[in-house]
Amino acid sequence: MLGKRFNSVALGSVAGVLLMAAAACGGGGGGTTASQEPTGAASSEASKGALKVGLAFDIGGRGDKSFNDSAYAGLEKAKTELGAEIKELSPASDGSNRGDLLRQLADAGYNPIIGVGFAYAEDVKKAAEEYPDIQFAVVDSASNAPNVTGLLFAEEQGSYLAGVAAATKSEGGHVGFVGGVESDLIKKFEAGFVAGVKSVKADAKIDVKYLTPDGDFSGFKAPDKGKVAAEKMYQDGADIIYHASGDSGLGVFQAAAAAKKKAIGVDSDQRQTVKETDLQSVIMTSMLKRVDVGVFEFIKAFQGGAKGGTNTTYDLKVDGVGLSTTGGEIDDLKDKLDAAKKDIVDGKITVPAKP
Repeated sequence: MLGKRFNSVALGSVAGVLLMAAAACGGGGGGTTASQEPTGAASSEASKGALKVGLAFDIGGRGDKSFNDSAYAGLEKAKTELGAEIKELSPASDGSNRGDLLRQLADAGYNPIIGVGFAYAEDVKKAAEEYPDIQFAVVDSASNAPNVTGLLFAEEQGSYLAGVAAATKSEGGHVGFVGGVESDLIKKFEAGFVAGVKSVKADAKIDVKYLTPDGDFSGFKAPDKGKVAAEKMYQDGADIIYHASGDSGLGVFQAAAAAKKKAIGVDSDQRQTVKETDLQSVIMTSMLKRVDVGVFEFIKAFQGGAKGGTNTTYDLKVDGVGLSTTGGEIDDLKDKLDAAKKDIVDGKITVPAKP
């Protein structure tokens, strides 16, 4: 079922699957799916005193209307439902102080601590070694450290559905993809989107543009570059553009509004999170990446005594990714999208994770 937002029913299904898996499994280790919650001996830190959770944002920080905000929603839910004391920190514009943020939280007594984004991988690894009694999690990066949990997502699967929607709605059979940084992670979005488009229109034209090369994370916070890239695609004939570029997506939406064309958002339901009313109507749908669910479930598992050393993947099977339906613009595609989702979940369709 494709939900407008990840509603309480969907969240309940994820939590239920996680809890049942925890009861069924006898130990952790290795990679898991979201239906296999990490298990382990009760953490002495988790059982003592107040639950204090620290979260370090990626570049763009809180208020990006996308990836970071989704993570914060999970943190806020932990505050409301689990009684957690929370603290969030944002990095410098170049991300050079990510490690310092993790240490600040650790020294202040926060446990667990979450790094939002794959760029935290090395810093989390180092911090976990320095603070072995603290549990860490890193979004979008796998780990085998005993006190680190990798929170992963099947972005390619959700992007496949976005591709199906784009190809079906495109009048000219010409669509585009704007990626923030040319990294392996963002290429998963591209690969899934292209596969979804081609499944509907094999001869579709797909323009692809990355704003910055791998390692230069400024591409996630460059609306001007996003706008220029999208303007060129719309001028060349694309009528729908899917972006996976963080804050830079605002520029894509601005270009869509000026060209009177459509765009597809990412991570959050961006038709609801974008404040500019003139931009909301251009967002046909958004590929939902439930970072909020991953963050909340990790905190909940920690409170229950779970330890790290595992990697948990949120995929279509547990609605860890999907499409928003705000505005009703893809309501007529429900049967088609549900069928594609079922084929992916059943293994009839294997979505590529690389272009």
